[in-house]
Amino acid sequence: MKISYGWCLISVLGLAACSSAQRDWQQSNASDTVSAYQEFLQQHPNTPESVEARNRIRTLRDEEAWTRARQVNTVQSYQSYIQEQPSGIHMAEAKDNIASSERATGWLAVSATDTPESLEGFLQKYPDGPEADKAKARLAQLTGFRVQLATFHSEQQAEKTRDKLQGKYGDVLGRVIVTDTGSNLHVLQSATMGQGEANNACAKLRRDHLTCEVIRESNS
Repeated sequence: MKISYGWCLISVLGLAACSSAQRDWQQSNASDTVSAYQEFLQQHPNTPESVEARNRIRTLRDEEAWTRARQVNTVQSYQSYIQEQPSGIHMAEAKDNIASSERATGWLAVSATDTPESLEGFLQKYPDGPEADKAKARLAQLTGFRVQLATFHSEQQAEKTRDKLQGKYGDVLGRVIVTDTGSNLHVLQSATMGQGEANNACAKLRRDHLTCEVIRESNS
């Protein structure tokens, strides 16, 4: 009878403990805060619910860190999130936001400079994104035109004329080139430039009674 009574007592105590853990777990779930789950773990560290409590703490802390990062919305805030939550569920979005912010800042700097060199450098670093589309369009405006000068059947004559034009008008034409069209024709053209530059260069040549035409590059 004593043994039976002892098992009964243990059983009753176990049921009471189980009931207490379940009741506390329901309260923690209702609160759904880090402090509520921490308090549950202090009281019931080795219950089946303790595993879920620890998972909920990690999830809530991750969400709290992400909320802070988005409220500040800077490269530094997203970098802080990555450092604080290296396994966070918002890791990819944080990295995307950093890249987007850096790309936007870079575009502002390039827009202020507004040179073919700066635009090409920007596109090498950031080949994709809305700013890249703007950079490509602006680069086409700055460099998508040439001044077509003359056409020759003789390559030797084309090169001779090129040298003369280069020496006299190199300041407005840039590097004068001979292009073989593949039809036994050799075309003299200026370096690539913006439309305004091409128009000005052609106007200067026409004042000197030379023939020229502003053309747009086919790949621009």
